This record gives sequence, C-alpha cells and structure tokens, in this order.
Amino acid sequence: MAPYASDDSTTAGEGDERRSGRRKAARYVVPVTVMGVAAATIGLVPALADSGDPDLPKITAEQLIEKIAQSDVEQLSGTVRISTDLGLPNLGGLESSLMSGAAGRGEGGSSADPKAKLTELVSGTHTLRVAADGPDRQKLSLLENAAEYSLIRNGKDVWAYDSASDEVFHGTGPRGPERGRTQPPAMPKDFAEEALKAVDDTTSVTVDGTARVADRDAYRLVIEPRQSGSTVGAVTVAVDAKTGMPLKFTLTPASGGAAVVDVGFTQVSFAEPAASTFDFTPPKGAKVTEEKDAGKDAGKGFGKGFAPGSGKPGAHRHTHASGKDLGKGHDGMKTIGEGWNAIATFDTGGEGMPSGDAGGGLGGFVNSLGDKVTGTFGSGTVFSTRLVNALMTDDGTVYVGMVTKDALVKAAEAGK
Repeated sequence: MAPYASDDSTTAGEGDERRSGRRKAARYVVPVTVMGVAAATIGLVPALADSGDPDLPKITAEQLIEKIAQSDVEQLSGTVRISTDLGLPNLGGLESSLMSGAAGRGEGGSSADPKAKLTELVSGTHTLRVAADGPDRQKLSLLENAAEYSLIRNGKDVWAYDSASDEVFHGTGPRGPERGRTQPPAMPKDFAEEALKAVDDTTSVTVDGTARVADRDAYRLVIEPRQSGSTVGAVTVAVDAKTGMPLKFTLTPASGGAAVVDVGFTQVSFAEPAASTFDFTPPKGAKVTEEKDAGKDAGKGFGKGFAPGSGKPGAHRHTHASGKDLGKGHDGMKTIGEGWNAIATFDTGGEGMPSGDAGGGLGGFVNSLGDKVTGTFGSGTVFSTRLVNALMTDDGTVYVGMVTKDALVKAAEAGK
C-alpha cells in the first residue's frame, strides 16, 4: 500500500479548488459518534496508483466522499471480519458479563435478544456473514465456536436465534419511510459514516493510493487529526472504486500498535441474494420469546436498532458535534474544546468514586483500574482505554473524550 500522502502543499489553483470543495462537502454530514468528537476537512490530493496496487483513475478526497454519499448498494452478501482492541483491563471475563448485564434481559428476557448478544462485538475478533436485499430484508450471522447467532429481518418480522442456548427472540421493525437502512449493522460503511460526520479545519482528509479488498479495486481515504492531544492516530477507509461503498475501516491509535477497530469484508458479492436467505422458522423445541413479553426494556427499539438511519449518508443532515449536540439527552453536559480534542464534562451530582474499603472494597477495586492524578482541581482517577479516556474527580465531576490523560487534567484545571 502507498505511504500516507501529505496535503500541506498546494498551488494557487488547487487552493481555490480546496475552498470550493469545502463549501460543497460541508453539505455532507453523517450522524454523531458515541463521543461526538471526530471531524473532517477536505484535502484535494489526487490518488495515484502505487506499484502493485490497482491502477485507477485519479480522484480527489472531495470526489471520493461524494462517491460514498451517492452509493446506493441495496443488495449484497459476504463475510465481514471485525476486530476491536480497546485495551480494556483483563477482568477474567467479567467485562463481558457486565456488558451483557448492562444490555439487560429484563424479566422474562432471552439470551437471543440482540441488545445483549451484539455487545460481544465491542471486544475481540469476530466473523460475520451478512446479506441484504433492500430495506426489508437483511441478515447478520455471528459465527462462534460450534455455535451461531443470527439476526434476520424479513418484512415486518425481526428474528434472532442463538443456537448455543436454542433460544429465539421475535420482534417487529418499522415499515415504510421509518424502516431505515438497507444493510445489516456493524458494516464498514457504518464506521466510515461516523468518521465522516463533519467538516472543519481540525482534520486532514486525503486519498492515499489504492488497494485490493475482498478481491475488489478500492481507493484509500485517510483521515487524520491536525491537532495534538487526541488518542486517534488515523482512520483509513477502503472505498470500492465501482460502487462507492466502504469495504474496510481501520482506526489506529496515536500511541501506535495494533488497530483499535478493524472491520472489513473478506468476501463480498453485489448480486441479489436468494430469497430463502431471509426465511426463518423457529427450530422445534426452541424457546421463543416475543418482544412484548420480554420485559419493559428488553428489545426496546429492537426493529429500529437493526435499521437505524436513512440508508444513504447523503440523506443525513446533522450539524457539527458542538457542545449543544453532545449535551442532548444529558442534563448538564457541556463540551470543552472542538474537533478531535472535544471533551464532554458533566457533574454526577455527588462525590467521586469511593476509596479504600468503602462499599465493601468496591471503591478500592475500581480505583485500582485507573491512575490517580492531582492538580489545581484537586484529585481524581483517570480510567483509560486505547481510544477513550475518562477522568472522575473526587468531587464527582467527569471529563471524557478521545484525548490523552494530560488533556483531561488540563480540562479539569481550566474548569476550576
């Protein structure tokens, strides 16, 4: 693959084209990420075919982003490999149990409920089989050791089956304009849309050569923070040269090492899948849980959760992830900084984590997972992953973002 391209030097003509491109690309914005801190600005560096990589026509970053926005793939089938390494502490499997518990079964719940099952994708390496035929037919199968978990939408019916427990979960999804996306969740396209959610001067976006992904020719779009202090090193998206659909997404941390998130097709076909792909009948003897019987919160938003959004990135018209946007749904939440260095902060309304033997030793255990820090704000504990870091001060104020520990401490000091 070609080395990273630089977008620092341009001619006068290219400068005019860059400014024009920014105005056009500013109209293309996709949904806010979990932390709401990534942003993108357009660099008009043409892609040059590297030796050994596909020889494709030159294209600018603006043109490639527009190609993604105009992609209208509705039919596909293939295999996706997703690997996530957030650097979470090793709790002997406890973290998986906690995540599943957080998703919650509720009274009368089911192990097949996707709210619990799909949390497994946040760590480790997994293989998925996916298929789609428009907004009313999608299937995702999570392949496990001697077991398989399938999530199927066929018309108004949404089925989930866990072969390990022989349990079935049945719900319904929205119809008509509300039915949403045309592809299964956890696709490279989902991650690419999140990374391309906004356009401003905090980010460099360039086209860096070409690649072969899943036996298809692709361009490489590289997104890098211009600011220092972010835990994000770079995001690379391999975009199918013919359809404009992202085939692979890789996020590498500023600290180096393995990718934090690496999700991509290993095999893909854009032919119409067989109709029988989306048929499902509960196996004889399997326990079937209906959404309405799964407890108050279990399966809530299940249909929409499987089919969020509009299906096309060009249809989204959200604003930049400002402090106002980050605070929606969170009373008292504010944002410090902008772009990749944005830090969300809020007051828990009480004291910070208990220390010593308070809470039966829980405080000491939790604090052992973080690093104690001090400053003009007082003292607190930083809990770190390879991507997202959080500081909880002893007076109960939380600072969180995709930034370094030092950036969180400075934000806390500035807040006093």
